[in-house]
Formats: sequence, structure tokens, C-alpha cells
Amino acid sequence: MANEENLRPAWKKGESGNPNGRPKGSKNRSTIAKLWLETNQKFKNPITGEDEFLSQEDAITLALIKKAKKGDVNAYKALMDSGYGAPIQQIDQTIFEQPIFPDIDVSKNNGSKQDK
Repeated sequence: MANEENLRPAWKKGESGNPNGRPKGSKNRSTIAKLWLETNQKFKNPITGEDEFLSQEDAITLALIKKAKKGDVNAYKALMDSGYGAPIQQIDQTIFEQPIFPDIDVSKNNGSKQDK
């Protein structure tokens, strides 16, 4: 069993663990990823075989298409989910309320103690 004192944070209640927070003007990960995905570079188009200037995003998508055409099911699923959205999973749930103790008749005993 771990010592409870080791599990407590070093700061006091109501005090932030990161008082300065993220520096102003810093970019979050999604912004940086989008910038790199938009970067153009000369690629050999995996479908046509021709040299083209493509964004990283286009090159990756074309590579996925090529893999899917060769039978890669995961690449196909990734493309379909990206293009048309992932399917919604629905779960039908029916709850039947049943007594916890089916052999006991609650109506016979009102909960009071009986004298013997």
C-alpha cells in the first residue's frame, strides 16, 4: 500500500500547480500539426506516379488510398471514417426492475420488531 503523504501534491489547497500557465502566444499541438500538414513539398504521387507539389495532408491521403486499394482494411476504414465520419454505435438497453430478495413478502412485515 502506498504512503498517502507521497500521493498528495506539493502545493497547498487552492494553489495552482502551474501558476504561470502556458506562455502567451504559444501554439497548441493541433495548430502546429495543421501548419505542417499544409506544408507543400514535391512528392511522387503514389497513384499516378507523377512528380507533383502536394501538401503533406494530400500526400498522406494518397498513400492511404494506395494502401486501401491494395486491400489494407485499416487504411480503408481510416479513409471512410475521415471522408464520411465514423459510424454511430447504438446500444439498446432495457432494464427490468426486479426485487432483490424475491422469496420475501414485504407486505407482511412493516419493519417493526415483534414481541416474542
